[in-house]
Amino acid sequence: MELYLDVERPYPPMIRRPSYPESLETRKQIEKNINELLDMDFIRKIGNNGIVEITTPVLTTWHDGNSRVCEDFIALNNYTKADRYHIPKIPHALEKLAKTKNINKMACMKGFHQNGFKPNSMKLLRIICCMGIYEYTRMPFGIKNAPAPFQRMMDTMF
Repeated sequence: MELYLDVERPYPPMIRRPSYPESLETRKQIEKNINELLDMDFIRKIGNNGIVEITTPVLTTWHDGNSRVCEDFIALNNYTKADRYHIPKIPHALEKLAKTKNINKMACMKGFHQNGFKPNSMKLLRIICCMGIYEYTRMPFGIKNAPAPFQRMMDTMF
């Protein structure tokens, strides 16, 4: 499924940020995460940025020591038109589960990343780090409407 980011005009704001300073250990973790995203074709390296907004990845570390990069898409989210798709409430989902006889578990590895973007939208999803400038080809974390297309995909599958 290819998605399109519906943004209000005028966009983008003229925001150009340098990458955040980071420690050597943080830099190594960012490089590891960026290389993993590249290997999975979730991002691609681009030569230059042009005039679109660019954001810096922030490293989030889990309790087990693993980490992932998160982006700060606040400016983009402020201009993105809301996708009002229904997200089920947890109590409602649990109520439906209570009536089942068999329950299967399925892991959605990197769930949001399962949705791709049309080329027009990719240019809005640019990040800068010590390794250069990249743009997402798949749905990243931090996008205002990320849950809606993911839920829509789940509803069509199940």
